[in-house]
Amino acid sequence: MTIIIFLSAVSVATVVLCLQFGTQYIGLGEMFGIIWRTITSFPGTADSDVTATILMQVRLPRVLLGFLAGASLAAIGVTLQALLRNALADPYVLGVSSGAALGVSVAVLFGVGTTILSVSALPLCGFLGSLMALAVIYRMAVSYDRLPIHSVLLAGVILNAIFSALIMFITSILDPNRSFGMMAWLMGSLTAPALPALSVFSLYVLLGLFLLLRHVGVLNLMAFGEDAARSLGIDTERVKRNLLLLSALMTGAVVSFSGMIGFIGMVIPHAVRMVFGADHRLLMPASVLIGGAFLTVADTLARTYAAPSELPVGIVTALAGGPFFVYLLVWRKDRMS
Repeated sequence: MTIIIFLSAVSVATVVLCLQFGTQYIGLGEMFGIIWRTITSFPGTADSDVTATILMQVRLPRVLLGFLAGASLAAIGVTLQALLRNALADPYVLGVSSGAALGVSVAVLFGVGTTILSVSALPLCGFLGSLMALAVIYRMAVSYDRLPIHSVLLAGVILNAIFSALIMFITSILDPNRSFGMMAWLMGSLTAPALPALSVFSLYVLLGLFLLLRHVGVLNLMAFGEDAARSLGIDTERVKRNLLLLSALMTGAVVSFSGMIGFIGMVIPHAVRMVFGADHRLLMPASVLIGGAFLTVADTLARTYAAPSELPVGIVTALAGGPFFVYLLVWRKDRMS
């Protein structure tokens, strides 16, 4: 519990610091003053100056999106690594992410408007694409009311290949401006979403995180194998089906809002496991907090390093996560020898 409290404090401090930095620095006192006036003011009477607009309408939604997306990817990574008993498993192994990316690509190709029924169009199309991919994967993998893990992985690999080819085809026939924007989004983008869309996303992933955290005891058993879990009375088929479905739905939502951000779901669980051990009662919440803080910092670097332009956040996470993963492989090799 002490570790979780400490990591929670670090995460809050990280969010506060990231709110201060950008193309325009906002002092700590000024930032809290703006937030306080916004909370206590009557509707329509909040601060209208440029600094308040930057903080409340651009930076705060973006930081919250980054933290929730990073936390979700890390939690999904922990879950899949336990279920699949594969240290290389990450949120994108199921193929749902490619479905979400394909949905967004099709929306861009046909020039879908900014909203559909008052909901942001691109995230909605991305989520519908992820649901389509999930339905196909489930139909391909299920066998006699069982859900073999190897069938899920194979179905995910096949769909990833097909959808990736379709995405590249769509990108190649777009005009240069839209093609560039599409590629930037595919490499990860935390552009501040509209408040209604962010609210829906926040409630959705917070519910998903809550459900994953409730399964930490079961994940401890599943990590030892299905036979061991089944011998202790766990309905392994139901657990696999529920957790894979939940992981896929959360991945679809994250990709729909933030694009393809790699390495967080793979590297963060590894790093936390190295430091704090493999007990999911600590591993899961610690990964959630560290994953959220990591992506928040990565996005802050992405939008400040080349300001007023910005780098795709996926580049920053890859540059940070790639070398660490190489170190991890070398460390494991040395330890085994």
